[in-house]
Amino acid sequence: MTKINKIGLKPLCAALSLAVITGVAHAKPVTWDDIKNDAQTPEDVLGYGIGPKAQRWSDLAEVNTTTIKNLVPAWSFSFGGEKQRGQESQALVHDGVIYVTGSYSRIFALDAKTGEKLWSYSHRLPDDIRPCCDVVNRGAAIFGDLVYFGTLDAAIVALDKKTGKVKWKKKFADHTEGYTMTGAPTIIKDQKTGKVMLIHGSSGDEFGVVGKLFARDPMTGEEIWMRPFVEGHYGRLNGKKSTPTGDPRAPSWPDDPNSPTGKVEAWSHGGGAPWQSASFDVENNMIIVGAGNPAPWNGWARTSPDGNPADYDSLYTSGQVAVDPATGEVQWFYQHTPNDAWDFSGNNELVLFEYQDGGKTIKATGHADRNGFFYVVNRENGDFIRGFPFVDNITWATHIDPETGRPVEVEGQRPPKPAPGEKRGKSVEVSPPFLGGKNWNPMAYSQDTGFFYLGANHWKEDYWTEEVHYKRGAAYLGQGFRIRKMYDDHVGILRAVNPKTGKIEWSHKEKLPLWAGVLATKGGLIFTGTGDGFFKAFDAKTGKELWKFQTGSGIISSPVTWEQDGQQYIGVASGYGGAVPLWGGDMADLTKPVTQGGSFWVFKLPKS
Repeated sequence: MTKINKIGLKPLCAALSLAVITGVAHAKPVTWDDIKNDAQTPEDVLGYGIGPKAQRWSDLAEVNTTTIKNLVPAWSFSFGGEKQRGQESQALVHDGVIYVTGSYSRIFALDAKTGEKLWSYSHRLPDDIRPCCDVVNRGAAIFGDLVYFGTLDAAIVALDKKTGKVKWKKKFADHTEGYTMTGAPTIIKDQKTGKVMLIHGSSGDEFGVVGKLFARDPMTGEEIWMRPFVEGHYGRLNGKKSTPTGDPRAPSWPDDPNSPTGKVEAWSHGGGAPWQSASFDVENNMIIVGAGNPAPWNGWARTSPDGNPADYDSLYTSGQVAVDPATGEVQWFYQHTPNDAWDFSGNNELVLFEYQDGGKTIKATGHADRNGFFYVVNRENGDFIRGFPFVDNITWATHIDPETGRPVEVEGQRPPKPAPGEKRGKSVEVSPPFLGGKNWNPMAYSQDTGFFYLGANHWKEDYWTEEVHYKRGAAYLGQGFRIRKMYDDHVGILRAVNPKTGKIEWSHKEKLPLWAGVLATKGGLIFTGTGDGFFKAFDAKTGKELWKFQTGSGIISSPVTWEQDGQQYIGVASGYGGAVPLWGGDMADLTKPVTQGGSFWVFKLPKS
């Protein structure tokens, strides 16, 4: 008879129990090939955007325009506690486990079939964090046996995906200056060196930070390079000062002979934060990411005393940037809003797609900007292809010049300087407002229809300039504002956009602002959530609403879908918050009745 060592029995049983609960016995390390092929492997969701191209497209079709009427909840999980606020996460799914982040820098691992919590991690946040737009987190990344996410105190954490134990933690900036991290990190592989990297940005433009993009060793967290997105600031490579971004003299930011740096105050605190997730062009070996608004918002503070705002573009802000993964060098830059005076930013997702034009395959980025224009840009070189409005009544510009790719501005739409002796400038009405024709909430691209599907908003804003000076850790805006309704019957508008023609193929109106991401599927469906709590499905071809379910709180997250044991599942986080109720003026009043929450919902078809 075999003698059992009683001392080792308890640890062994505990280990076996953990394996059964978490699926460790079957869990595989996540490889770069897994991540690269994310869009073609329906059993997993391994990256923000469902694949490096960030198309948010799934080949799954069990749930389709015919069967959608039968979709029912499979389970829901409460994030619990008093830490509710906005839930903007996109979940990841691997080997039957869901990894979903929550407000206040939390992350949960859940059994994908039952919703049972396997583990959770709550980052200990200091009292002096400075998030501009709610205590949100948009998601995680996964690689090997680790899962990664950013925190509101400007750190990034790596956890063991089986146990939730911290493997490493890196602080990348001083949160008391206004630096935070809200976007999901991205895993990429440099195709030249074969090196896998963890890519993440910083947040904090409204506090006058200098926006930075980082590359790290995913196993150790050690920085490989850092690239700032304000012209003239220097990057780092392997711990050493590298090259400047653009021209080291920073001609797009004016000189100030009275400044010890030779630059106006704004240049030292110029914004440009890449706070949304990056996409990765595998074929061209480029990281493509949006750069945030210049700081301060007040464009006159980024202009020499006798100058014109049109003389200074405030590079490399409010645009899209292609970055070399090996060195962090800028490969190309296209600016959506030169010398942005409206906080239009440029952070909205860059979706990589291809289309045919005259028998030639065009490799492009698709971008719906806060400024109200949709951009198609050649992703191989950054050349402008076309731009067109995707929302109504844009007032700040008439169109995008097809030759130069620059907006043709409307005179008088830049908030004017205060008159001599006045502290506040004359108010002007502008559309869209700083919350945008579309904000961060990511759109989807259908490989079947060739259309983009996006949650947009119709609203307008009163803007006025105010005196502004930089103070460490304080808001650095120099502009006042109030957002107002444009139409009585709706604010939110879900639209299908043809990127080749600029045509709006269909629209669906919602009373409240749309702040949720969109998912497109082979089943001919478009999924998104609404501010009043409904998770909805639409016909991708016609825009007809086919199904809805009330989740109990507003949805401002991004849905995902996956296959498990031969069945299609669909998941989405529910919990209202984000920028609209904090900054939205009349919109804050409109959304006040929406209850807060914090939960994750999963749906499937019942077995017949």
